[in-house]
Amino acid sequence: MAKKKISVDYRLRKKPRKLPSVLTMEQVWKLICATNNLKHRLILMTTYSAGLRVSEVRTLKPEHIDSERMLIKVEDGKGRKDRYTLLSEKLLAQLRSYYKTYQPKNYLFPSSFKKRQDRPLSYEAVRCIYEKARKKAAVTKGEGIHTLRHSFATHLLEAGYDIRKIQVLMGHARLSTTMIYLHVSRETLSKIPSPLDLIDTKHAKKEDSTDDPNLNT
Repeated sequence: MAKKKISVDYRLRKKPRKLPSVLTMEQVWKLICATNNLKHRLILMTTYSAGLRVSEVRTLKPEHIDSERMLIKVEDGKGRKDRYTLLSEKLLAQLRSYYKTYQPKNYLFPSSFKKRQDRPLSYEAVRCIYEKARKKAAVTKGEGIHTLRHSFATHLLEAGYDIRKIQVLMGHARLSTTMIYLHVSRETLSKIPSPLDLIDTKHAKKEDSTDDPNLNT
């Protein structure tokens, strides 16, 4: 008796890619101002103003702040690559006050435990800082601190900055990764006119009139 062959489909189905959640500028500022703790507020400000990943903001060091060129150096980012991103003037002013108060040495935002002050804050600590501020600010959407990074890219795009420059600031290896923010930015999309609205109706009527056989002599 012949055995039946069973065919197996090894193709992996692509998971549907959901658009990232983004806050408005007003919501971001409200969230940042919701905490009275200077260190916590600066963690949120730095994450948003420079478009950093949690792993990147955790491991920032004082020497990474380049106030002369107004840049922040990100060492050993995703893909083990270094890059530079923006240093906000508002952030720099508050960082100077923070530095005088806390005098950080190894890391800009060290662990709060005395025995571990030579180590960076844990991921869970940074996550809790964000979530507590979000709840206090009554911002219902934007779960996860990565929302601040998404908001950074989207707000720059809406302000008219070149998407390739945003790609460099974000540390994306592929432009296609940055392109997703084109889909997120409602403001940018709303500025694109429908091709129907691009039709010059006056010119179109003139063309239609020339097609009328009764008008041809």
